Amino acid sequence: MVSALITGVTGQDGSYLAEFLLEKGYKVYGLRRRTSTPNYENVAHIKDKIEWISGDLTDLASLIEAVRISQPDEVYNLAAQSYVAASWPQPIATGQITALCVTNMLEAVRIAKPDAKFYQASSSEMFGKVVETPQKETTPFYPRSPYGVAKVYGHWITVNYRESFNMFACSGILFNHESPRRGLEFVTRKVTDAVARIKLGVQTELRMGNLDSLRDWGFAGDYIKAMWLMLQQDEADDFVISTGEMHTVRELLEVAFSYVGLNYEDYVIIDQAFVRPAEVDLLLGDCTKAKEVLGWELEVGFKQLIHMMVDEDLRRVAAESRYNELMISR
Repeated sequence: MVSALITGVTGQDGSYLAEFLLEKGYKVYGLRRRTSTPNYENVAHIKDKIEWISGDLTDLASLIEAVRISQPDEVYNLAAQSYVAASWPQPIATGQITALCVTNMLEAVRIAKPDAKFYQASSSEMFGKVVETPQKETTPFYPRSPYGVAKVYGHWITVNYRESFNMFACSGILFNHESPRRGLEFVTRKVTDAVARIKLGVQTELRMGNLDSLRDWGFAGDYIKAMWLMLQQDEADDFVISTGEMHTVRELLEVAFSYVGLNYEDYVIIDQAFVRPAEVDLLLGDCTKAKEVLGWELEVGFKQLIHMMVDEDLRRVAAESRYNELMISR
């Protein structure tokens, strides 16, 4: 049985990846940091199928032990402080977790299972103030946030371990990828959650920042397949994963609100508190290499993705409202 160790397994990408690998017959190990209130919401339906190992990305000894116990054929390093806006008020924590902890994971693999194939979750935020459009694997990085800077370190240390120790270590430079499992703080989920709440009468407005930012948005369920394909190759390499299409935040609002028969202009308020200190104006990926080398293809389009997210948030908010009404009636 092929085995895989996933960090960040309870997050959006980790949960879809764990599902995917379990369906392929993998033995899946999930690294779990000890907390008083663990959150298994994204993996509740597969929680008992995952082999859980305690560990912390900041503690190299625990990572070495996790790799020693699991003896994985594949390691997917998805854990990070992944919210860009939080990286300005928390730059040191972001640097430690999103950057230096990549070295910890690479060291743990090098020491305890050097023949394991290693995947690092890189990000389109590394391109930042883009120097060319579209962005591809050879495009120079120009990060515009502490998060983007940290991801650049994680990306290059992965390349360095590949070249220094002949490890199978690769990075997927993933552009924005969303789903109903995306955290509520991310703009796509913030919008679809607000649409559901406004439609159901439990919210009256939505405060937003820059509506003209352009992003390349895809479905997380499609993108985790690209991660797996990267580790099935004979040689490690880095790949841009994207849709090749750009949409503004304003288009996101239009698609989400119109889906439930509403006009976003009636509810959206521009609030300077949500404008970034250094803006990334546009991100557009060129995934030609991934399509040609990996044979990777998209299945879910932009509108289908947003409609999927609105549908799920409508279901969830309606269920919450019924529960609250029940509690009040008691």
